[in-house]
Amino acid sequence: MIRGTWEPRPAVRWEDAFLSGNGHHGAMVYGDPVDDRVIVNHHTLVRPNGSEHLRPPELSGELGPLQDALLAGDTQAAERFGAGRPLVWVQPFHPAFQTRVRRSGTDGLAPQGPGDTAPPAGPESSPYRREVDFTSGETTASSGHWRSQVFVSRADDVIAQRITGLAPAVEVSLDPALPGAPAGLAVGRSTVLTPHGARLALRLRYPDGELSCLGVTTLRAEGGTVSVDGDGIRVTGAQSVLLLTRVRRGLGDPDLEAEWAALPDTGYAELFDRHMPLHRGAFARCAFSLHDEEPARRSLPGSELLRHPDSPALLERLFAAGRYHLLSASGLLPPRLTGLWTGDWDTAWSGAFTTNANLNLQVSSASAADLPEVLDAHTRLIEGQLEHWRDNARALFGTRGIVAPSHSDGESGHTRHFQRAYPLHLWTAGADWLLQPLLDHAAATGAVWESLVSACVEVADFYTDFLTREGPDGSVAIVPSYSPENRPANASWGAVNATMDIAAARHALTAAADLAPGHPDAGHWRSLAGRLPHYLVNEDGALAEWAWPGLRETYDHRHLSHLYPVWPLDEINPYDTPRLAGAAHRALALRGSENDSAHGHLHHALVAARLRDRSRVSSALASVLAGDFFHDSLMSAHYPARDVYNADAAHALPAVVLEMLVQSTPGRLVLLPALPAAYPRGSLRGVRTRFGAALDLTWTPDEVTAVLRPARDVRVELRTGPPPGAPAGAAEPGAASWITLTAGADRVLTVPRREAAGR
Repeated sequence: MIRGTWEPRPAVRWEDAFLSGNGHHGAMVYGDPVDDRVIVNHHTLVRPNGSEHLRPPELSGELGPLQDALLAGDTQAAERFGAGRPLVWVQPFHPAFQTRVRRSGTDGLAPQGPGDTAPPAGPESSPYRREVDFTSGETTASSGHWRSQVFVSRADDVIAQRITGLAPAVEVSLDPALPGAPAGLAVGRSTVLTPHGARLALRLRYPDGELSCLGVTTLRAEGGTVSVDGDGIRVTGAQSVLLLTRVRRGLGDPDLEAEWAALPDTGYAELFDRHMPLHRGAFARCAFSLHDEEPARRSLPGSELLRHPDSPALLERLFAAGRYHLLSASGLLPPRLTGLWTGDWDTAWSGAFTTNANLNLQVSSASAADLPEVLDAHTRLIEGQLEHWRDNARALFGTRGIVAPSHSDGESGHTRHFQRAYPLHLWTAGADWLLQPLLDHAAATGAVWESLVSACVEVADFYTDFLTREGPDGSVAIVPSYSPENRPANASWGAVNATMDIAAARHALTAAADLAPGHPDAGHWRSLAGRLPHYLVNEDGALAEWAWPGLRETYDHRHLSHLYPVWPLDEINPYDTPRLAGAAHRALALRGSENDSAHGHLHHALVAARLRDRSRVSSALASVLAGDFFHDSLMSAHYPARDVYNADAAHALPAVVLEMLVQSTPGRLVLLPALPAAYPRGSLRGVRTRFGAALDLTWTPDEVTAVLRPARDVRVELRTGPPPGAPAGAAEPGAASWITLTAGADRVLTVPRREAAGR
């Protein structure tokens, strides 16, 4: 198991700060012995911008004429539906403040340059080292006698920092001066000495006067003296200090504030002991290793390892880092575009939950990688917004049921993104995609909970009311229809029969009928699913993005919305639908990367893995690994050259690794479907399959061995990917074999790879 990553110098940019989190609080740790800063984040910190009061406009009365116009061939008609409304982003996510422990008299120190080493902590200095332990969530930094340790407790919901080997005098403060902070941000402070240290409080108000957040830090010093010093405190002659920090949005009730601010009265070691089992138990469930011939690279700092994009050690570490960051960002809510962290008030795209690809990619490994904590957080986001999703369906489309928005700040689930170029209010497939990871989890565990069934039924209710129009061939027409975030080459963005919408409607109606077979509408749902249009193969032999006559393709785009039936749905696959799988593969081959966004490359890799194309998986991975997408923290960026802090690549990369090694459905297991030739041997432990068995996998150039631990009786079709030496492109599915698994009885499968060509 890869335990963590490290650096030989403090972070200079907040993007390079090491990360810790418990799904509520997040900490960004610089590890500077002269000015030890920790940026404090919390999932609830979103700045009001007026969007929180917006409800979806009443447009359903205009729907009928719009549908008539689109079906009659007016390719611009959808631009009038919701036109004239300003583009309003959701409330932007922002940081709270940073705790600072500075050597006395260092206010005027110039920041260090990227190549500088840390200043010594004292005359007995030793090499500097900053590291984060993925198995515990603890970040540490040390130089000489100085040592700083930080973690965010899952047991006590507090950011804990212990510093030993202090300078003779240090100044401790809560500093709200972070990049992008609004000029009118009002700051209130309170500093109180206590018998063992001090209590610092910081209250922020937005420029409009609304309360932003309240942060509290208690400090306990071992030895020495503590005194008030300006806006902070001065600690002199102490052996160590312990800082415990919490932040909350709003509050204002003195009784609630007092109860919330009662931080634990215990030491660092005891807090850590309570936290460790909760974090380690989750992180350690799944592990990935490549048995390469250059193990020395595993000991390199992350920044140095990133210079070796072809190294198996890099893929190992990024897999571990991705699981660590995904787990750490998920709790109260699932990860935002920035996970749970930001050091800047001006977050790109508001740091939102973006649901037409980004969030879905980030959580896509959670079921297979055995992180139910992530899926619990994902469930909380959905369940907390269902009433708003009902408002969307009624106001925009005049239906029952639910329609998910394309963006959310975590509070509102109302649709408010109206824009000609990205008419995301026309997109109706969001609820199905957001529920899909929960359906995977239900298949893996055998546990189906009432709220999931209810939500699936509400999606089916929406389609029952919405799908009332027909195309020329008598099939149901989905109108208006939108394929995020693309448009036909010869029409506006709002069109008819986007392939993603067809797939989502069919999947949602079928899933509801399967989960609620006794529902009075179950038969109608199945019938309606059967009347949806067939997918269209265009003149290029590719799966068309719109199954409607006359609409032409726009191939150069980062989104792969039309390949939704391949991944994640598995409706189109090489085994059951080989003709359509071939058309999907052609569509993937024709797809450009447009602006080189990380999520586009990894989405490409996920689809390629389902289509058994290890060459495309390898190429897409290489685009990300060699594209300078990762900061020293191993958190990722949206664009190459580490442009725009963004968690898509960091959190989605583990899903790509899993898909190239193991794929499962309730009735099928595929081993090594798209393993790149660069990784001839390795192991994967702790995978959860969708037929209810845990799986451990090892492989060499000669054979693949799977150990299955089934929790229920099941008969499964077994397929194996192409052996070494087979052509690198999309592989033929070959023949299948069948295995019968018995609950509680481990099963060991060993398949010779050289004899399993195409199997």
